[in-house]
Amino acid sequence: MNRRTWASILALVLVVGLSVVAASREVPYVTFSPGPTVNVLGEYDGKSIITVKGHPAYRDEGALRLTTVIPSGPQEKVNIATMFFAWLDPDRAVYPRRIIYGDRDTRQTVRDESAAQMASSQDNAIASALSALDIPFTTKVGVAAVDKDGPADGKLEPGDIIVSVDGRDVKDVSDVTDRVRPLPVGSPVEMTVRRAGGLQRVELVTTEAPDDPKASAVRVSIQAAGYRFPFQVDLKLNDNIGGPSAGLMFATGIYDVLTPGSLTGGKAIAGTGEIDGEGKVGPIGGIQQKLVGAQGDGARLFLVPADNCAEAAAGHYDSDRMRLVKVNTLDEAVEDVKAWVEDPKAELARCTR
Repeated sequence: MNRRTWASILALVLVVGLSVVAASREVPYVTFSPGPTVNVLGEYDGKSIITVKGHPAYRDEGALRLTTVIPSGPQEKVNIATMFFAWLDPDRAVYPRRIIYGDRDTRQTVRDESAAQMASSQDNAIASALSALDIPFTTKVGVAAVDKDGPADGKLEPGDIIVSVDGRDVKDVSDVTDRVRPLPVGSPVEMTVRRAGGLQRVELVTTEAPDDPKASAVRVSIQAAGYRFPFQVDLKLNDNIGGPSAGLMFATGIYDVLTPGSLTGGKAIAGTGEIDGEGKVGPIGGIQQKLVGAQGDGARLFLVPADNCAEAAAGHYDSDRMRLVKVNTLDEAVEDVKAWVEDPKAELARCTR
């Protein structure tokens, strides 16, 4: 071989070598892949995922499937090659790492946060299902923050649960403001709070509200801190499944279990979405990958949060096999499922790009 041939071979080897090195270089991206789906009307570890004590429960032969995604972990290295092939795959997605994880996130911190989100999601799902069924319950009202030098400084603490105001039980956040605000400024007010498992009485004197000098306030921030339900509803899943996005399907499943008859008509329905205690459905991440998982597990209807609709409509799924329906609330989701079960061609709110 002449010198030119050797030079060409050497150049090719260098190009290939540099390409291999470049392809293995770590990049600040996260990949999303379709994850498994779980029928919330089914069983986990030999027991029903949704169990009810103190109220009649009814079982459905159909499926209400929550959907999941599998992200690369916070400490998992994603190289250029992995990112490139994920980007080419219509069933997967690539996101900048800063959108998904914080600088100090680890596998354990992400797992802990996901578990906390799941617990909150389950409580909101129960509350929204009971609200849809007009079953009364009460809301725990917690102290989120105390203004320094305000009437409650040194008397109330973040984490306190307000049980009563002037001897009247507190059932939701508005009960506190409705009882304090109309009092003349400078009025005494007594609160009973639950702290560290015990009850304590706290006496305060109101001051001017920040937005109205004629209205009373005790200068604390309050928030919903859980619920008191009239009977027990438990949800049990594999600990590897977390986050808030199962809320809508939990709520729909609880609604089905608490009502006679089959909401699903024996069919397979999937969906996703956060939910609050009032039944409002919020957007989630990884919608396109969740569509792939749902279709692969036989779902024929997918409940999509309204704010995810444009992204979902552009996803890689077969519209002849699985229909997307846009939902804003649990009530809408239940009505849409009923309409679709009765007539799969029924007019429903569609997802469009």
